[in-house]
This record gives sequence, structure tokens and C-alpha cells, in this order.
Amino acid sequence: MEYDLIIAGGGPAGASAGRAAALRGLSTLLIEKSRFPRYKPCAGAVSERALASLDFEIPPSIREREIKGGRLFVRDQCFERTLDRRLGIIVSRSAFDEYLLGKAREAGLDVRMEERVLDFEESDDHVSVRTTAGAYRARFAVIAEGAQGTLKYRVRRRDAKDEFGICLVTEIEERNDIISARLPDIIEIHFDAVAMGYGWIFPHDGYYSVGIGSFASVAVKPKEVMGEFLRKHGFVSRSRIRGHLIPVGGITRTVASSRVLLCGDAAGFVDPLTGEGIAYAIRSGQIAAGVVADACAGGKKGSALARYPKLCRRDFGSNLFYALLSAKIIYNSPGTFYKVLSADTAAVDKYLETSIDRQQYRRYLRWLAPRLPRYLLTKKRAMAPPAT
Repeated sequence: MEYDLIIAGGGPAGASAGRAAALRGLSTLLIEKSRFPRYKPCAGAVSERALASLDFEIPPSIREREIKGGRLFVRDQCFERTLDRRLGIIVSRSAFDEYLLGKAREAGLDVRMEERVLDFEESDDHVSVRTTAGAYRARFAVIAEGAQGTLKYRVRRRDAKDEFGICLVTEIEERNDIISARLPDIIEIHFDAVAMGYGWIFPHDGYYSVGIGSFASVAVKPKEVMGEFLRKHGFVSRSRIRGHLIPVGGITRTVASSRVLLCGDAAGFVDPLTGEGIAYAIRSGQIAAGVVADACAGGKKGSALARYPKLCRRDFGSNLFYALLSAKIIYNSPGTFYKVLSADTAAVDKYLETSIDRQQYRRYLRWLAPRLPRYLLTKKRAMAPPAT
């Protein structure tokens, strides 16, 4: 059988592409190397931006916590704010990803699990996909294998060291009443935990997700930094500490070839300030399915697929660009960021609200930029030598 579309990877990007393609009437096969549910190292926060992109609700059984605020630490100073609206939810990625894939199956997606895509070959009129179980043909393909796979390098170059980050994460078991008392509908973000990054403590159902994330180019002895972060906050991890790499978003990458599109982490669509990738995985998967459906309907694949990078830039690409600018400002000058936060509680609110809509970072920088000079000037004066 020849499919209209073959998708490699069953995470949020692949499942979203699969559901959108099936709803458009495309014969679609998704190939996933694991059997769901499967463990996924992740802090587990799903932003309101991501939830707004779905055409269905996430049921209460999947939502472990609802987040309305944050406790931010900069240079051992704490700034806590709770807003009057939800910023996102906390989930177990194993349950969340399985639910998304189930919704794609409901739409008519064909799924093969415990089968790995090994390679693909593009021809004038189809894509040949080779797996551990056989070979398939499709008119088009989507690579949604996440950050760790290598198929994407058939389409785009490998990232330089300053174009990806490193994260370490573990789970700390705790009673829910203790978790709720410590983090009542809020998350903890520690900008003083690691250079050019942050540490986090997120409340889950029966455990905390604790981790650190930083740009790989400046990460020095991350395991030791993680150990110190755990000890500082009273945690003794009996669980395995897992590490993974994530791409830095906001950088121009090739995300499409003649018949293959990259989605989610495989395309580098990750927030460089927070490390969030789920919202961009969902939207890029949906956009990819749309352009493939248009190509199948129109018979001219070139013009349709060429729209994919442009549509991604229009939908969320500029937000990733401004997120990268925000990350460079905040992570390079945490002292200045501290001064802004301490001088104006609106700065905390604005930071928290970046998780809500698709273009929030542009507005955030427009708000922040006019306020920076006086704090930079204050910092410069404080560093100046005394007059003689």
C-alpha cells in the first residue's frame, strides 16, 4: 500500500500531524520506535499556548496540576506571583503523549509501534521509507523523531554547540499534601541555579520534577551542578537522573526538502528561554499536515511544501526569534533582570504571561526594552571606581 503521508515519531509533533492529516482525509501511517505509554524525560509543563492549539480538551485524568503562577529566584531573591488565569497544566508525558496519539488514532491514523525508521529516500513522485520491519512508500513524509534522532540530518545540517542546550531531570517522590503546601498552583524557576539557564521544581501527582537546563556551549560539569541544586533544596534523588539535548529555537534551519518536512524538536522549534517544545511541536505538526494535504489535492508538491517554512515563521517563528533575544538578555545579565523584577511586579507578570499566546515575546521585549537602560546605567555606576 502506498500512503499519502508517513510520519516518523509518535510524540506531540507526530501525533498532531497524524490527527490533522487523517481529518483531512489523507491515508497516513505513523511509525513509532517505542510502545506507548513510554517514559519521556520532561518537566511536564504544557503551556496555555499549547492547549489552545488543540481541537479537543485534555481530560482531568491527564491534568495532574493547573498552574496559575510562579516563584522566581534570581540571586537568592524570590519573586512570587499568582495570576487570575491559568498559565498551563502539569502532566506526565507518558500519559499526555499516549492521549494525543489516541486522539490521532480516533481520526483514522494508522499506527505501527515498536518499529524504528532507519532511513528514507526521496524520488520524483514518492518517498521510500525503510524500517526495522520492512519498507513503505508515501507521497510525502514528516520527520517528528524529537531532538535525539538522526533522520533530520538528511534534511538539515547538524547544530553547532551554541545551537543546542542540555537538560538534566529527575523525579522526587513526595506526598501530595506536602507538594500542594509547597507549590499551590505555582512552579519554581531558579535563574541562579546554572549559567545561561535555570533550574526548576514542578509539582506533579506524587512527585516533584526537578531539573536544570543550560546552553551546552557554557555548561560546565552539569552533573555536579545538578547534584548541588538537589542538595540546596533539600532533595535526595533516589531516582535516575536523565540527561537529554534540546535544540535552541529562533535560529534559521532548513526544515523541508522536496518531499520531507521536519516538525517539533527535529526542526529546532523549541523555546530558547524556557525550553518548551510542546506548543511548537503541535502547531508545526498541524501546519505540516495542512501543506501535505494541499499538495495531495493540487498535485503540485513544490509550491505547497515551499509554504511550510513561511507558515511556521508566520505562526510562531517570530516568537521564537524574540524568545532567543529575551534569553540572551536575561541569561547574560541576571543581575539586571533581578533589578527589573524587584522594581516592578509587572515584570514578573509579563514573564509568566509569555506562556499564553503565540506572539507574547515581542510584546514582552517591547515592554522590557525601555526599562533596561536605567537599570544598566545603575549597574554601570555601581561598578565605577570611586572618585579621587
